[in-house]
Amino acid sequence: MSLITHPSLGFAVGDPERIPLIKETLPSTEEVQRAAHSLILSASGWRKIFADPSADGPYASWDPGHSLENSLARGLCPADTIIVTAMALVFSSFIKERCVEKTERGRRPVVLLGIDTRPTGPAIADVFVRVLMGEGCEVRYLFIVPAPEIMAYSAQTTDLPSEHEFHSDGFAYISASHNPPGHNGLKFGIAGGVLTGAQIAPLIAAFRAFIAAPSAPELALAAIEKADAHDLAACYEKVAHWKRYSQSAYMLFAHRIFTDEPTLDTQEKILSEIAAACAERPLGVIAELNGSARTQSIDIDWLSALGVQTKVLNTDPGVFAHRIVPENESLYDCCEALNEVHAENASFALGFVPDCDGDRGNLVYYSKTLRRAVPLEAQQVFALVCLSELAYLRRRGEARQIAVVVNDATSMRIEAIAGAFGARVFRAETGEANVVSCAEKLRAQGWIVRILGEGSNGGNITHPSKVRDPLSTLGSMIRLLRLGNATQGMTCFNLWLDAVGASERYRQDYDLDDVIASLPVWATTSAFEPYAALKIASDDKIALKDAYRRLFLEAWPQMLPELAARFGIASWKAFASIGPNEYEIGDDFGASKNGGLRIVFYDLRGESCAFLWMRASGTEPVFRIGVDIRGGTGADEAWLRRWHTDLVNKAALLVSHS
Repeated sequence: MSLITHPSLGFAVGDPERIPLIKETLPSTEEVQRAAHSLILSASGWRKIFADPSADGPYASWDPGHSLENSLARGLCPADTIIVTAMALVFSSFIKERCVEKTERGRRPVVLLGIDTRPTGPAIADVFVRVLMGEGCEVRYLFIVPAPEIMAYSAQTTDLPSEHEFHSDGFAYISASHNPPGHNGLKFGIAGGVLTGAQIAPLIAAFRAFIAAPSAPELALAAIEKADAHDLAACYEKVAHWKRYSQSAYMLFAHRIFTDEPTLDTQEKILSEIAAACAERPLGVIAELNGSARTQSIDIDWLSALGVQTKVLNTDPGVFAHRIVPENESLYDCCEALNEVHAENASFALGFVPDCDGDRGNLVYYSKTLRRAVPLEAQQVFALVCLSELAYLRRRGEARQIAVVVNDATSMRIEAIAGAFGARVFRAETGEANVVSCAEKLRAQGWIVRILGEGSNGGNITHPSKVRDPLSTLGSMIRLLRLGNATQGMTCFNLWLDAVGASERYRQDYDLDDVIASLPVWATTSAFEPYAALKIASDDKIALKDAYRRLFLEAWPQMLPELAARFGIASWKAFASIGPNEYEIGDDFGASKNGGLRIVFYDLRGESCAFLWMRASGTEPVFRIGVDIRGGTGADEAWLRRWHTDLVNKAALLVSHS
């Protein structure tokens, strides 16, 4: 028995005979705790830099300084191997307990496992497979797979009877999303969605207890050694087998999401209508995949089935042409490619760039007004998607009460768009799990919640999915640009213009420039700019918000005349977003605890016209801030943000000196 490689990729999957931890090199408990100190634990993911600090590179091409977070080293140090073992142990306990709760004692839980294309992914997965199998779980390892795909597969197999051959109980996904390649981590989930804050809290507590125990290194070694080598080999040899099933399930799920139809026949009608429209008015999309997990998925087949022309770039998995985070300069390659292709074929109008796990795909489009390709801002993309999905519901005659769920930092532009279609907006704390949980609660109350997401962070979640997906975003844009008879005025764009009383703005050859120009004007802080993430020394976020309150109340009378003159502001209310809920808190800013705090400003008519927002990140060591202004300009956003930032920094200084 020797190293097993992937049958089509040729990548190393794992060596059943090589145990990744040995007694002679076991680290001390103190070394493990030091290694775990930088670990961030939340429902959104458990993350740290896992690249082995003792390895001498290689490093990402964009980092001449060779920082560890941009290391492309594939191995783990012994302390990190123990940390991963602890993660696997607490997750296996969780899954086994769920089987017991379902009166299925004695049945082997089935866990789906996948990785993105980060260098340390296979090493972390090797530990996970060993521990899960040693603890009595069956592991179906998909190897490289985008997060939306493994979650779609989970969604379609969790509800199957436990005796069904494709039934699964949960998933573990190895990724650090948009963070640099030296980072990695885990997401845990069931039924197609990540665990909620309430579900993940006991796992975090159990993990911390394990790491703190003096016997942690020895217990981890014993857990890694339990798995049978022949069982491991069988698992590694079936990665391509399970990936085929996963891909098939994802394609079916993507069609279900795009059409919002439950049967294959009704789905086919919508798909055929789009394909016919794209044949009459061709549409092309650039897919710049940047070596991500989406290089191993259905993207091109799915787009082609809709009649969309495609061109694909940077398709070698794990070969990153630029920084992983799909923002700013990371979108230049896609813009350049779209400019070149559009010059030859004017039907190419869109492009997308995913992050490493492939759950977010930021968009670029060819602007005929500017005569070049430009990126779409995250808040802009979410607004366009909401417009498309709400218009689609109206086109289909949906008469039930409709809700849109967003995170606390999403621009209030969404309230304006939703209001035009008679829909209501609900807000939750930042974090995908919080938004999904809020939507599920509303559906249980009878609301139709088709569209949800974090407008500030890019991407969207379209029901019945529980995760962001670039295909959902692209699907909404394609529907907005192509669904319906443009010559007869039967498009989603028509429905939007009719809803806002601007029917005269419609023209048959409309494009994305026209749709963007019709959106309500709001100026909003980009979450991806350095100034939106403050380095705050204090860990006591409640004390910081209390100090901010004192400063804000003191400054309010002096600032009100200028706020009124600039933005028409007359009053304010404060809201806390904690988990899936947002509620008013008077002037007790500390009541928002470690959640989001939003101070909403109102004009003389009592209409919301701006907000200040702040929240400690759950996945990065920063304090995030933002502002949002109706009818504002970039200069307005900068002015209001500087005041907000100054108050936060002064509050942090007060707390540090108290």
